[in-house]
Amino acid sequence: MIKAIAFDLDQTLIDFMRMKKVACEAATSAMINAGLKVDEKRLLNEIYAVYNKKGYEYQKVFQDVIKKLTGKANLGVLAYGIVAYRRVKENMLFPYADVKPTLKALKQKYRLAIVSDAPALQPWLRLAAMDLLDYFDVIVTLAEAKKAKPHKRPFQLLLKKLRVKPEEVMFVGDSLSRDIAGANRMGMVSVLAEYGRYGRKKCGIKPRYRIRKFSDLLKIIK
Repeated sequence: MIKAIAFDLDQTLIDFMRMKKVACEAATSAMINAGLKVDEKRLLNEIYAVYNKKGYEYQKVFQDVIKKLTGKANLGVLAYGIVAYRRVKENMLFPYADVKPTLKALKQKYRLAIVSDAPALQPWLRLAAMDLLDYFDVIVTLAEAKKAKPHKRPFQLLLKKLRVKPEEVMFVGDSLSRDIAGANRMGMVSVLAEYGRYGRKKCGIKPRYRIRKFSDLLKIIK
């Protein structure tokens, strides 16, 4: 019997990559307008090259790119880029349309949790910004687990905090290689959030269930 439902955060509860794309485009324009001599397309490519290498939660991407392109730190250009990025991020940080009513319904019967590979404070900030923090009993972050999914450590911490067995947990995430692989290995009931698909490659990992929108969880859980 399912007693708890755990979620990945980005691309599962929020459209993180859409926010990231628009925010990076705003930062690119701001840095060029501030005097950075580079083509907009190349600047975006350089930014995403850093993200692909160091992860989308890497906090010094603009510093690295500016130094690579100019050979030095330009704090003025950097400041304009960061301010533009943050303004867009704050305005676009909201959950998928059916997340809140679905969480409200699930909360009546199940314990809810988050397992995120984001740095320590980021999941808390994002959930608080979207007024979702109170829905969750447990939050496991990369800073606490020390290992990212699909390593067993984040999932073990989740079970310890929830005080449940693996088969009593439904785990929902958008990544086959991280969320679904990790949940399957632990013996949890895995659910793939297909709507959060971003650059997903075909692999042999299969979820127990698939959902096309967040509210489909209500049908599965019955």
